[in-house]
Amino acid sequence: MAEQSLKETTRFVYVIYILSTPEKVFEAIAKPEVTRRYWGHENISDWQPGSDWQHVRADDGRAVKVVGKVVEATPPSRLVITWAAPAQAADPAAHSRVTFAIEEYESMVRLTVTHDDLEIGGDMTKAVTQGWPVILSSLKSFLETGRGIDLFAKPKAACPPAGL
Repeated sequence: MAEQSLKETTRFVYVIYILSTPEKVFEAIAKPEVTRRYWGHENISDWQPGSDWQHVRADDGRAVKVVGKVVEATPPSRLVITWAAPAQAADPAAHSRVTFAIEEYESMVRLTVTHDDLEIGGDMTKAVTQGWPVILSSLKSFLETGRGIDLFAKPKAACPPAGL
């Protein structure tokens, strides 16, 4: 009988309200030319279920920081992707999952980002719990004012961790 390795997992959920439309929020997540303006990275894919996607650093020699698969894409309300370090791309057990739920809420958008299947105490868990709040704050600033937060102008300790 084969022995299975079970990792203990956790999830990170972040909710933010943005004065925008669901279409603009979805576009800001999925279009590389928009994503680079508030994240410093480009999310590259054709966004069809089963397709690959890459998270590429826009100003660092086009370095691929995260890879995964598109699980579900229902513009402009929902995007689900797997998420892994490039070195772990071939190991599905090492992938976590990110769900972007985009809902109209009164005159704004409620964006809920759920990052689950994260290994408790793992490096990726630490990175996403520090990274998502600043990335989503930059997204909000960008969509509401036209200007994102300069994520990489801060001292090293304040920059989003690798992979975000």
